Amino acid sequence: MNYQQIIPFFALIPLAAFGISLLWPKRNERLISTTAFAGAALNLVALLSFLLLWWFDGHRSLDIHESALYRSESYVFMLEFFMDRVTAVFLLLGSLLVFMITVYSRYYLHREPGYKRFFNTILFFFLGFNLTVMAGNYETLFLGWECIGLSSFLLIAFYRDRYLPVRNAVKVFSIYRIGDVGILMAMWASHHLWQENISFARLQDVHFVDQGIALHGAEGLFIAIMLLLAAAVKSAQLPFSSWLPRAMEGPTPSSAIFYGSLSVHLGVFLLLRTYPFWEHQYVMRVLTGVLGALTALFARLIARVQSSVKTQIAYASIAQIGLIFIEIALGMPLLALWHTAGNAFLRTYQLLVSPSVVSYLIREQLFGLPPRRARLERLIPAPLRNTVFVLSLKEWNLDAWMSRLVFHRFKWAGRKLYIGFFWWLAAAVLTVWMILTPAVTPYLRGLGAEVFSGFGLVSALAAFAGRRRARRIWLQAALVPGWVGLALTLNISTQEPGHLLLYWSGVLPAALGGWLLLNQIGRNHALGSLFEYRGLAAVYPRTAVIFLLLCLAMAGFPITPTFIGEDLIFSHIREDQYLLAILNTLSFIFSGIALIRLYARLFLGPQSDADTPRALRSS
Repeated sequence: MNYQQIIPFFALIPLAAFGISLLWPKRNERLISTTAFAGAALNLVALLSFLLLWWFDGHRSLDIHESALYRSESYVFMLEFFMDRVTAVFLLLGSLLVFMITVYSRYYLHREPGYKRFFNTILFFFLGFNLTVMAGNYETLFLGWECIGLSSFLLIAFYRDRYLPVRNAVKVFSIYRIGDVGILMAMWASHHLWQENISFARLQDVHFVDQGIALHGAEGLFIAIMLLLAAAVKSAQLPFSSWLPRAMEGPTPSSAIFYGSLSVHLGVFLLLRTYPFWEHQYVMRVLTGVLGALTALFARLIARVQSSVKTQIAYASIAQIGLIFIEIALGMPLLALWHTAGNAFLRTYQLLVSPSVVSYLIREQLFGLPPRRARLERLIPAPLRNTVFVLSLKEWNLDAWMSRLVFHRFKWAGRKLYIGFFWWLAAAVLTVWMILTPAVTPYLRGLGAEVFSGFGLVSALAAFAGRRRARRIWLQAALVPGWVGLALTLNISTQEPGHLLLYWSGVLPAALGGWLLLNQIGRNHALGSLFEYRGLAAVYPRTAVIFLLLCLAMAGFPITPTFIGEDLIFSHIREDQYLLAILNTLSFIFSGIALIRLYARLFLGPQSDADTPRALRSS
């Protein structure tokens, strides 16, 4: 067998282990942990064998077209894998660390109520990570990117009967979705820049890339900035740095593998993977370097004054990733690869031994550890030093600024723009006019598409801002695909109506199923106010899983054909319709956040009728 045929198995092995682990009873810890351990070990052995053969074969770049998930006359959704030194380093890094974490977690989580849930999520994350780093095109990369986002949410909310882990999980998921804006917009613009679904192997062709950018320099810069946005969010760079310490609410092994080593370095991977595309765009290089320098400075200041060891490690890792961004901007991708591997192993080790480190430091303090007397900070004037100390202690209010400038603004817009009956009446009249009037000019048809997408965004923002009625929030989120579909009927040609049907094929059954499920729950529990977490997963564990799957199907997660349909819809947005692309992207993003938040409010957190202590919001 050709050794190149081994590459798809790096995705199939975690997928098979994940599927098998779902079958075991949750009380059988030995079978669950052995399945995860065996999957990680088999993947590591197969990877080491492959890398040995690949190295002696000249370690050339490999482009594997695995299969076409969807094909039409104008569009192909190809599952494609790409192997080069960047992929090799990240694959080896991921396999080694997942293997070690599975061994560590077998004993660390012994008799934990969520033992099976933890290992299932780790294997699902491993699948998403391998898909991301092996991706040969944007579509395959986004497939793994979404899996990592979901597994992050589930692991942060692992202690789902507590307030803070669930709240922070929703917050991290919401910030992750900002990064999805960058990926979606980069995919859309790249499709129009080259008039094809571009593969990363083609980006290695310098002449091909330079020719495309020379003809469309503005589009090239737009793609690069969107990629930088996605990378900054995923790697917790400014101004998105505050999500990383909040993600430490999960178990220590998940904190080590996710936010110390693998997930937090995916922004670096994205920049390295697309480096041949933007290496000659000096505006992008300057922005990347400046962003990394500012992050390294502020994260270092914050790390030095934090009282929690996990928070210190988190901000120290952010500072190092900022330096890696600088190295990439300076044109040193090989150094950035070595730096990434070293930082990942160091932070994993630090997080795994952090409980012991705390006990050692306490003992040293009790037994009279002499403090350091000479410090460089003494040279700074006291007022300035105290100001920086207080601001760093407050993490420079990054979390508060993000909430005020982004999420609170969109919530306000959702509450103000959704005006009930008159809004519905105007939308209905405009819909009938645009569809049934054949004499509409092309300009007005394009304007109508943007108006429909605007209605979709208003529905998404209304669902995002809603807190009072679960069924109303579900209905508002369910209307988003309808508005987006109506908008794209003005762009999709009559020869390709199946593209819209493919998009709706996963959304419509999920919308109906979610509505029926909410009605069923409403018979036994009042689903009025959602200002508090209800914790219904403790009462209806299977229903919670089903509702989560329905929310993911509604949001376009890759479990239904809607995931391919979303990409198809974007392919019908013309290169001059930036507003339409932005409106559709924001609609998808905020409806997804609203659905996950609805799931968290209903099924996660402390039970509303249980006599348990509640954490204050300020904590």
